[in-house]
Amino acid sequence: MSTTVPQITDSHCHLDFPDFEGELDAVIARAAQAGVTRMVTICTKLKNEPAVRAIAEAHPPVFYAAGTHPMSVAAEPMASYDDLVALADHPKFVGIGETGLDYHYTAESADIQQQSLRSHIAAARDTKLPLIIHARAADDDMARILREEMQNGAFSCVMHCFSSSVELGRAALDLGFYLSMSGIAAFPKSQDLRDIFATAPLDRILVETDAPYLAPPPHRGKRNEPAYSALTAQIGAKVFDLDYADFAAQTQANFDRLFWKAGRYEAAA
Repeated sequence: MSTTVPQITDSHCHLDFPDFEGELDAVIARAAQAGVTRMVTICTKLKNEPAVRAIAEAHPPVFYAAGTHPMSVAAEPMASYDDLVALADHPKFVGIGETGLDYHYTAESADIQQQSLRSHIAAARDTKLPLIIHARAADDDMARILREEMQNGAFSCVMHCFSSSVELGRAALDLGFYLSMSGIAAFPKSQDLRDIFATAPLDRILVETDAPYLAPPPHRGKRNEPAYSALTAQIGAKVFDLDYADFAAQTQANFDRLFWKAGRYEAAA
């Protein structure tokens, strides 16, 4: 009987945040012990891209993506199409975003959020890299824009930290997109969310932490870190009634398909 820990990928974390300052080697080592052998660290403001890129360059398991977070778009220079496309030349740059719509805290900037989202979609379409979407309290506009933009040309996408309505989940899946399970899916009161995931195709599921946020039980309320994506994946296995190793293997295949550049980088390494 094998004692090897199944491998998974934390598809979305924020390793440049101050929460991890001076601890990255230990954090990445703990992730490896938990079977989390890759992670994508997300840049949310383009002015921080050099620092995020440096983390990916310094740590073999780490890849990165960049964009302007919707909650920052009113205060930051908007990431242009040209800015985003230029970043795609880096071998460890594997996704566009996170971008999206957040009307919970920042509804007053809805118009500029939508402009920014469309710029990110155009960059994702033309680079063939996956779009990384943050959606909160904006389901109708999000579904509408994604459908409209798909009519302008196909692109790939993951609904990061998916915790929206069944309607937005269905709209995303119908467009061929992926849903990512975060620690929210492991919260005891999240049965409705787990039910949404249970109806999704298994080949469209990813796992993530969104670290340092949203730690799953038994770490809820504390700093999250990539190792804990294994705890969310264990819940995911139960949702799909699979052995953990089988669920882990499926999410790895899903990640390699969507984040194809990371998959190819691994294969070439």
